Amino acid sequence: MDFKIKIKNKEYQVELKENGGAVKIKVGGKEFVFGSNKGLIEAQSATKKDLSKEVVSSLSGVIINIFIKEGEKVKSGKKFLTLSAMKMENEIVAENDCKIKKILVKENQQVKEGEVLIILE
Repeated sequence: MDFKIKIKNKEYQVELKENGGAVKIKVGGKEFVFGSNKGLIEAQSATKKDLSKEVVSSLSGVIINIFIKEGEKVKSGKKFLTLSAMKMENEIVAENDCKIKKILVKENQQVKEGEVLIILE
């Protein structure tokens, strides 16, 4: 289910999905998973206040393209990589300007949901 909410005159796109007893909520590009025994698990993080975070896979799949290099400074919106999952290509992009500290995956590598893909400075 997709819908929009407005908080302090700023509009946010919200997506809700059920997945194996857990509920995934995606707001403004960040995804959170809620489950009866899990509590809250942040599945993706890279905020303006804290850029020294990990970019985490929100889906299980295969890395098909990597568009960045370690040490590279990237602008918000630049593609980090493409993840193929469920016969669809999903682009993982920079949410903010940042610098790539470490790339932990390679092309054609299988990754799991929640796996760390990239570490940002």
